[in-house]
Amino acid sequence: MTLENQDQNKKSFLRNFFLQEEVRGRKAEEVSFDSSEAHSDPSLKSLFSHQLSSPMPISQVQSFRVFVATWNAGGKSPHSDLNLDDFLQVHDESDIYVLGFQEIVPLNAGNVLVAEDSEPAAKWLALINQSLNRSCSVASRGSKPALCSSLRFQKPSLKKVCKSFRTESRRRLKTCNCSSILERKYSKDCCVWPPSTNMTEDYYSSEEDEDGLGNYVSSESSTPASANQMKYSLITGKQMVGIFVTVWVRKELVQHVSHLRISNVGRGILRCLGNKGCISVSMSFHQTSFCFVCSHLASGEKEGDELRRNSDVIEILKNTQFSRICKSPWSRIPEKIMEHDRVIWLGDLNYRIALSYSETRKLLEQYKWDNLFDKDQLKIEREAGRVFKGWKEGKIYFAPTYKYSYNSDTYAGETIETQKKRRTPAWCDRILWYGDGIRQLSYKRGESRFSDHRPVCATFMIGAQVSSDGSRKALSGFNMRVESEEHLPLTRR
Repeated sequence: MTLENQDQNKKSFLRNFFLQEEVRGRKAEEVSFDSSEAHSDPSLKSLFSHQLSSPMPISQVQSFRVFVATWNAGGKSPHSDLNLDDFLQVHDESDIYVLGFQEIVPLNAGNVLVAEDSEPAAKWLALINQSLNRSCSVASRGSKPALCSSLRFQKPSLKKVCKSFRTESRRRLKTCNCSSILERKYSKDCCVWPPSTNMTEDYYSSEEDEDGLGNYVSSESSTPASANQMKYSLITGKQMVGIFVTVWVRKELVQHVSHLRISNVGRGILRCLGNKGCISVSMSFHQTSFCFVCSHLASGEKEGDELRRNSDVIEILKNTQFSRICKSPWSRIPEKIMEHDRVIWLGDLNYRIALSYSETRKLLEQYKWDNLFDKDQLKIEREAGRVFKGWKEGKIYFAPTYKYSYNSDTYAGETIETQKKRRTPAWCDRILWYGDGIRQLSYKRGESRFSDHRPVCATFMIGAQVSSDGSRKALSGFNMRVESEEHLPLTRR
């Protein structure tokens, strides 16, 4: 028998073996839904029908609580006294936090064409950490964390700040979590990116350097808390001019995150610069692929401006490309946004209300949200099939999020001093999703007066395919449940 025939026989044997094991695994799934509820909620029933990143011997679906928020900061840098507890809903903890900001710096020529200012991003990270890890980051005398306080006096290195918010500073985030059996059999086909010979410290540091986050050189910052005391670990922080995305994961779950990649698309000046556009984060969580897209689309409330926003979305979907970091013939790691199992799109989408200012104000005063929402451009464009076809958005029960006078609960233009800044109130800030296995638990806005936008947040229960081998051990440290209708919504104690 020739070597070529031997190789073919080996591959054929492995392929048949894993096909048989996958069938057995599906039969052995432990998850079940109430049949009457399954018919009324297709998103739950479809938790079992998504594609796997790689074949697993036995697997089941676990539900994870994911908090997603978007906030246009209006070009303002946060002050150290800004409390994010209400914004992050820390009283009701989630497993994953995905936070997207827009205009964290003024969108002037210096930030767009020369060098973006990374100091506000470092401040946001410190404030987020202060809320998520508050119980272990506050000093014994009750003072604020040293790092957050020091932000008043120095420009921190964002790379150093990011490292200090990770639970294990020298531990690499897994590049590939393909089946260990396959890794042994096809070790030459499953590559590590960046190559191990170029890894000087860890994957996190390489990612931050490549993303251009290490722009400052400054004195050493104080570590906010010892790594083994932190509840949440920073997975990534990425900035493109005014857009900033950060993802935090409960530290027990960090080991299940892999295939982390980031892609930027500029849609601003000349339709290519970064004052508008998006940052997309792709990652595998257990055996399910996730993509989080944070965008800032074209502004303007003139008739026809919604078409420019549609164009931004179309070009982002077309041009976003994630690097191929796993060459195993058994894995299907997505390289485009729509190839992921679960996709969440958040940001200042800038869609307006197709009514005059006076008509909009009249409906606002009468709290007629449904009448107002019927004229929402995003709703109109989606229903016409011109943008976000097949995507979902939760019911809106809150007032328009833009445009407010700073440090005020009144919309800009309602006083003589703000007449020049008047805009027709609109739901500019939105969160949508695509894919099966996603159930939204809440969709609401925050009431911080920090910006001329109100922040918007959503909480989801998202299913992820989990290998039953060792999953119980990994999940035993906190309140995690197998997905079922009776467990939604999940409230942590």
